[in-house]
Amino acid sequence: MITVPSGRVTVSHRGARRSWSVDVAPYELAASPVTQAQYAEITGQRPSTAHGDRLPVEGVSWFDALRFCNTLSRLEGLAPAYRIDADDVEWGTSADGYRLPTEAEWEHACRAGTIDARYGPLDDIAWYRGNSDERVHEVGGKQPNAWGLHDMLGNVWEWCWDMHDVEVKGIYRVLRGGGWFDEHWSCRASVRRRSHPTFRIDDVGFRIARSPSP
Repeated sequence: MITVPSGRVTVSHRGARRSWSVDVAPYELAASPVTQAQYAEITGQRPSTAHGDRLPVEGVSWFDALRFCNTLSRLEGLAPAYRIDADDVEWGTSADGYRLPTEAEWEHACRAGTIDARYGPLDDIAWYRGNSDERVHEVGGKQPNAWGLHDMLGNVWEWCWDMHDVEVKGIYRVLRGGGWFDEHWSCRASVRRRSHPTFRIDDVGFRIARSPSP
């Protein structure tokens, strides 16, 4: 886990033609997406379509990611961040357990103090359609950003906590970062995608965050 400093980020929803600024408090974020080996160790499951311990886990739903966070928290003696009752989820923001980042936290971490769309030349930092051979790759194989975070762009899209658009798309949740099958224009810090929280897709994974203890 890497400590991410506080800051302010502007999130843009191009489809709705609106943007908003968010103040982000310090938090911790995993240096890489959760791998298949990590997911199997905690859950006993290997849901991915491609296979390899250091490949990012994919084919996991938003709910799967939340359950992983809660299980890992309990194993480490931390307070689970989520109360899950069927399709109803509450985030206990004061909990010290693992969780998904908000999309503002994700974008703030991706930019790592810059205002550019990418934190380096795309071929150096990301697996995308132009260089991935149309397959997922092991985490950490490309250069990290200035804060030591790998694969923030490319390889797999990452689930975030937030709803994409409450008024228009209901419970659809935000994905960030672009993936191995995406063109270069999808691998930018500001790009948002949505998916139903129950869907399992072969280019969607997640990384974990954690709020500092009170």
